[in-house]
Amino acid sequence: MPSVLVVGYDPQAIPGVDSEGLRAALEEELTRFGEHSIEAAMTLVVFGDSAEPTLVASLAERAWDVVVVGAGIRKTEQLLPLFEQIVNLIRRHAPQAAIAFNTSGGDSLETAQRWL
Repeated sequence: MPSVLVVGYDPQAIPGVDSEGLRAALEEELTRFGEHSIEAAMTLVVFGDSAEPTLVASLAERAWDVVVVGAGIRKTEQLLPLFEQIVNLIRRHAPQAAIAFNTSGGDSLETAQRWL
């Protein structure tokens, strides 16, 4: 069964955002993967010292086929250093995985399917 890791920015770290609602939407997206016989997991990171160990631990869980990096990380200018760090960690710790970029939390499945 194909496997996908979705990397996103932790909604609890975003001021003024309905973090519970956003988290529920992200969980719904993971359910969609299962409906398409794709094993999927999500790792949520925040800008800071914890991002690297959190992501490395998730990348080491298995040989992922695709790692999807969320648009919230990629499109937010202040998070550019985090985005670069994530891409380089994926290259280093999951070199077999395709790297894909979604446009929102609701299209991660379609994003991953482009590479499966």
